[in-house]
Amino acid sequence: MNRRGIRCALRAAVVGLLLFLPSGGWAARPDAISLPPLQERWRLPEKMQLDNQVPLYLLTDERVPLVDVTVLLAFGRSAVPPDQSGLVELVAEGLRSGGSLKRRPQQIDEDLDALAANLRVDSGPYSIELHLSLLREDLAAGVALLAELVQQPRFDAERFAIARQQLQENIRRRADQPQGAAQYLLTRQLYGSHPLGQPPTLATLATFDLEQVRAFYQRHAGPAHLWLAVSGAVDAGELLPLVNDAFGHWQAPVTAVPLPPLPPEAAAESLLVDRPLPQTTVLLAQRGIDKDNPDLYAVQVMNYILGGGGFNSRLMREIRSNRGLVYSVYSAFSVGRRLPGPFVAGCETRNDQVAEAVDLMRQEMERLRTETVTPAELELARESLINAFIFVFADSHQLVRRVMEQDYYGFAPDYLQRYRQRIAAVSAEDVRQVARRYLQPQRQQLILVGAAESLHLPPGGPLRQVAVETLLSEAPVASP
Repeated sequence: MNRRGIRCALRAAVVGLLLFLPSGGWAARPDAISLPPLQERWRLPEKMQLDNQVPLYLLTDERVPLVDVTVLLAFGRSAVPPDQSGLVELVAEGLRSGGSLKRRPQQIDEDLDALAANLRVDSGPYSIELHLSLLREDLAAGVALLAELVQQPRFDAERFAIARQQLQENIRRRADQPQGAAQYLLTRQLYGSHPLGQPPTLATLATFDLEQVRAFYQRHAGPAHLWLAVSGAVDAGELLPLVNDAFGHWQAPVTAVPLPPLPPEAAAESLLVDRPLPQTTVLLAQRGIDKDNPDLYAVQVMNYILGGGGFNSRLMREIRSNRGLVYSVYSAFSVGRRLPGPFVAGCETRNDQVAEAVDLMRQEMERLRTETVTPAELELARESLINAFIFVFADSHQLVRRVMEQDYYGFAPDYLQRYRQRIAAVSAEDVRQVARRYLQPQRQQLILVGAAESLHLPPGGPLRQVAVETLLSEAPVASP
């Protein structure tokens, strides 16, 4: 037999064998395949200290020749009284663009360009964070630049004026957007006269001068308020001496600012921002929980079932898929790191469908309060949260920052290690109990941004119209 005949014979034999094999013998159903449990294969960062007791976290990752550095300054918006809202944002922008005592702003910009480095500064309720990303070979130069900005900021006058104008313009633009206007009003309603309830306004920003910015930073910046996190192609033997030389000799006293308690929660109201729009932005909100709440894990499972699970959630299934009233609907519990964060459920819908959409959102909350979730819903929510948790460890710098912030905010030391176990332990009764405890319609603020003349409103108390533009231009709120 020639080679062509041999190939034909072999092909015929294989085809014949496949035809006579039972299908289950070579292609098992995916849902019948048994897989071993995933093993945890992630590393936690090394924890070190500089000579002045500043904590330093490192996660070495040699896969790419890059290094990421985060500097956390342990003060934020909660450190200023309500009538000074916006001061921390000006400080943060001054750190990014205002130069150092050794280098003018233009020189800092040029040096960052020469290093092909990216520097970003963020501010929040409890911290200011500087993030620097650069090549491994430029680490020493990058650390030196960060040390200058943190320990010897210039706060350049020209850049200060530009920063204030940019912040004021950002406020105007945010107020022009329906979601931005709704979020602004929601923050004020939930947290009132507390610093967390007073976002920057055009009026407060106009009151600051450069000396106030410099004085605030000098009072609060020092080694006692400094945390450092590094990831990338560097090991502890090289990093610790380098960072210690740059930051370990800083000796500046700091002023501790106690976190004021929250005022009593405002009575539930229905508020409207009248805008000539074809659809209405809807938010239902109340105060939620903080990280120390023992119901933390059950609340996350409950929220996934309610509206945090996208198309797997009840809100999306009932209000979008079954009724076609909205394009998107959601719920979220923002876990507060020191004080309770907000619970928000929201959607956007046609003006004439607002009453129906709000009623359905409230009905789904009530169902969770009074009925037991199905085993399938519970299992899907737990598995989805557990499987999504792996993404915390997918990025080295995300992980090292997470561990640093976990220690800074006082999370349990084993929070990351035991998260999946605690989510898996949540029961259907746990879900019902936390729904009864934390979904309370009688406490919820209803925020609407839409056209008043065409709105179909849900039944309830009187509707109060609010002009966000007026709030943004108000005189500063008096300190409590």
